[in-house]
Amino acid sequence: MIKLYGSSMSRAGRSLWALEETGVKFEQVLVGETRKPEYLKVNPNGHVPTLDDNGTILWESMAINLYVAEKCGKAPLWPSTVEGHGACYQWSLWGMTEVETRLIEIFEHRIMLPAAQRDEKVALAAVEKLKAPLKVLDDHLRKSEYLLGKEFTIADLNVASVMSIARYIQLDLSSVPTAEKWLQKCLGRPANQRAGAMK
Repeated sequence: MIKLYGSSMSRAGRSLWALEETGVKFEQVLVGETRKPEYLKVNPNGHVPTLDDNGTILWESMAINLYVAEKCGKAPLWPSTVEGHGACYQWSLWGMTEVETRLIEIFEHRIMLPAAQRDEKVALAAVEKLKAPLKVLDDHLRKSEYLLGKEFTIADLNVASVMSIARYIQLDLSSVPTAEKWLQKCLGRPANQRAGAMK
């Protein structure tokens, strides 16, 4: 059976969502301390999530999600064409490189760091840097219901999971209303609701 290490309140949440979308049976393993020797044998980075698929070990949430979608998912979650696969890779990596880094900066400097270490200038700069990629997303979604067309795919799941941080930092998305509507639709999916209800 597939084991997924990590809680829904970490990056493991997006992998729990992906597993829920496929309907595959899996076991969630909560990790109290990621730097203990027994866990470092599974993931030498000391992070979550980690996937153990009957001895095949993967870390990095986006890699896990693409693997899960390819192995366990069916079209449209995992597209049936190589071109569709390429688009899934593209949007997933875009979410990590263009959006997530900025969202994490805002989260750190407005919520996570101790008050004395927060720098609102860093947060505001990150908000500014997000404007261009969010416009790219909004413009694209004006032409199609989901990232690859009319149906929800792993690309939507991956980007929406990155964008979900916007809720916690109360990021104003009113300038990108199409993207905001798409995000709410993705996050409202039953599989995400089930994943979010896990520990």
